[in-house]
Amino acid sequence: MEAPAINAPSLDQIQVARERIADLIVRTPLVRMHLDDARADIYLKLENLQPIGSFKLRGASNVMALTDPDELARGVWTASAGNMAQGVAWGARRFGVPCSVVVPETAPRTKLDAIERLGGRVREFPGMDGLFVHAFSDTAVMAGNGTIGLEILEDLPEVRSVIVPFGGGGLSCGIAATLQALKPEARVFASEVAGAAPLAESLAAGHAVEIDYTPSFVDGIGGPWVSSEMWELAKRLLVGSLTVTLQQVADAVRLLVTRSRLVAEGAGASSLAAALDGGADPGPIVCIVSGGNIDATTLATILRGDVP
Repeated sequence: MEAPAINAPSLDQIQVARERIADLIVRTPLVRMHLDDARADIYLKLENLQPIGSFKLRGASNVMALTDPDELARGVWTASAGNMAQGVAWGARRFGVPCSVVVPETAPRTKLDAIERLGGRVREFPGMDGLFVHAFSDTAVMAGNGTIGLEILEDLPEVRSVIVPFGGGGLSCGIAATLQALKPEARVFASEVAGAAPLAESLAAGHAVEIDYTPSFVDGIGGPWVSSEMWELAKRLLVGSLTVTLQQVADAVRLLVTRSRLVAEGAGASSLAAALDGGADPGPIVCIVSGGNIDATTLATILRGDVP
C-alpha cells in the first residue's frame, strides 16, 4: 500500500518552530573552512555541536513541544539506529516523560550507549506505547530541521548552495523548504555515498528505485530506497544528489579533525566531501555537518589514513 502524502513545512511552521525550540537546542555556528585549494568558499554549519552531537534534536523537540501534555505524559518512542533516538531521548528527559527506542541489530555501540546515558530504554522489538516520533517523515520534524535554514540565511545571506547529508530526507527537505520560501535562487543538494545512494539513482531514473545497498562506516545516511512520501518532496525541493566515495568521506573526516579540530561522523562529513568534489560550485557553499557521533575505533582508523 502506498504511503500517504506528506506536506513540506510552511515558512510559518518553520518560524514558529524556531521560537518553540529555542530553549531546547543550540543555535549552532556557521564557520568558514579555510582551504587554499578549494574551488569555492566553503562554510560549515556545525550541527555536530548540538548537545547530542546531531541535528536530530531540532525535529524531535519540535514534535514533543507540539504534543498535548496529557498525551506526551504517556511517553515517547522512536525507531532509530542512533541519532534520532538520542534526539528523542534528550527531549523526553527535558519534558520529564519516559522514552523507548527500537533499534536494529546493526546500531553502533557508541550510539546505543548514548541513548541509554540519556535515559532511553533500548528495545529490539516493536509494540511500544506512547507517542511515536518518526525520524524524518513528519512535517513537524521537518519544520524543526528547517530552522537550520533560517540560521544559515541570517549568517550568510549570500549563500548560493547548501549541501545536506541525505538519509531519510527530513533534514534536506526541511532546509530546502526554508530556502525555497526565502531565497529560491539558492540551491539545495543532497550528499550520498556510492553504494548507498538511492536518491541519486532515483533522480537519474526519473522515478523511485530500489538499489543494491552496501552498508559502510557511513551509517547515518543511505539505504536501499527512498520512502515514497519523501521521494515526492525530495524530487521537488532538491536540485540533485552529489555522490561521493568512502575514500572521499574518510578524507573529509580527517580534514575536519586536522584543519578545523572538528569531529564529524561519516554522514556529517559527506557534505564537505561533496563540496570538495566540486559538484556544487560556484559558492558560497554551506555544508551541513549533521552529526559528530562517530565510533572511536572508526575515527582512529581514519586518522591513520585508512578507510574503515
